[in-house]
Amino acid sequence: MIVKKNEKTGVNSAVLEITVEKDVFEAAIEAAYRKNIKKMNVPGFRRGKAPRKVVEKMWGVEVFYEEAVNSTYGAAYDEAVAQTDYEIVAEPKIEITEINADGYTFTAELTLKPNAEVKNYKGIAVEKTPVVVTDEDVDNEIQRVRERNSRSVDVTDRPAQLGDTVVIDYEGFTDGVAFAGGKGEGHNLKLGSGQFIPGFEDQLVGKNIGDDVDVVVTFPTEYHSEELAGKEATFKVKVHAIKFDELPEADDEFAKDVSEFDTLAEYKESIRKNLTETRENASNAQVDEKLMDALCENTEVEIPEAMILREMENGMRDFDYRLRSQGLDINRYMQYLGQDLDTFRENFRPQSERRVKIRLALEKIVELEGIAPSEEDIAKEYETLASTYQMELDKVKAVISADDLKKDVAVELAVKLIKDTAVITEKAEEAKEEPKPKKPRAKRTTKKAAEEATETTESAE
Repeated sequence: MIVKKNEKTGVNSAVLEITVEKDVFEAAIEAAYRKNIKKMNVPGFRRGKAPRKVVEKMWGVEVFYEEAVNSTYGAAYDEAVAQTDYEIVAEPKIEITEINADGYTFTAELTLKPNAEVKNYKGIAVEKTPVVVTDEDVDNEIQRVRERNSRSVDVTDRPAQLGDTVVIDYEGFTDGVAFAGGKGEGHNLKLGSGQFIPGFEDQLVGKNIGDDVDVVVTFPTEYHSEELAGKEATFKVKVHAIKFDELPEADDEFAKDVSEFDTLAEYKESIRKNLTETRENASNAQVDEKLMDALCENTEVEIPEAMILREMENGMRDFDYRLRSQGLDINRYMQYLGQDLDTFRENFRPQSERRVKIRLALEKIVELEGIAPSEEDIAKEYETLASTYQMELDKVKAVISADDLKKDVAVELAVKLIKDTAVITEKAEEAKEEPKPKKPRAKRTTKKAAEEATETTESAE
């Protein structure tokens, strides 16, 4: 192997021109011949017995070139890179520029790790929202648990009220003609839930079992079904049943049923503790985000497009994995959104660029501070990974090299350095905004409509 050229072509790019010499190439061609001759039919020779010169005369001297190149260029490339001080961050672009019986020459276009300039990463000042858990917060959580443990009770002695669930048949008409998707039977509708379009549920309040009701509504102008958008519709509704959710009393017996505690007071104290821990974690996470935001602002680096694209692909792959866990896949999801993969992938660009920039900044801090994880740090991280992924320790070590893990642990130690030196002050909790009126579901986005595509009640919502 000979490196004929080693040239920086940009701030984060370089080109190597590499020649694989005749002896190496000839040996690879001979190996390719011996591997493939058993599968080649050559007139006048038994299978696998035709001399190489005969084969090359019949199919051309280049018949084994491609396989010989594929089996040799990787080692030549690795050897050439080892002679440089480059840190390569993306797959190289390989191009064969010359090839004959005396060997071949190829170029490798390299993407190099950029040099980040990081300033003022120690003593970053951020504010932290103090964690407060009120009695009302605890009571709200108790209420949610009560609602989850409610039982449905039939109503027979009064009309329907907000909060009740009515069992109905319905069919929708516009201009006196029934429309597709506007019919349902035995549907459970909780009044006040906003499940159907505005005005529908209100007109069932005060109705009794057995009532026939004409519910007149107007579809929103932004309704997902264009043929219904902005139109007035009449739904013929039959009320079959009325039910309400009866909540259990919040007492010691309730605490025993839903928790490991014997008294309501103990259960409430546990809820307070869990809420405090959850909010403390959320507050700390906000501080971490602020510190990383500040780190980004204090970092100057020219990020190669290849690094951003690779991170975007990682984001897409993780997103696809989450979709599959919910019974979808990325292609079907794209159909729901009405987008193509390239357009959707661009949504990951800002966060991908941020993650790459943070990683480069942290790696620079590792270099500046001379951070070197100890053997104990590495061993502890291996054990953590084995526990997290429920794998045997030896299998984790086989998958993740010690060198790669060392880099990751060093980066985590750089994060710890930033946190330990940060100036964190508590600020008064921001006043909570008044809740905004809930948007009617009829104005849901295309994405939401896609998620609800299988609901039989969609057109009535």
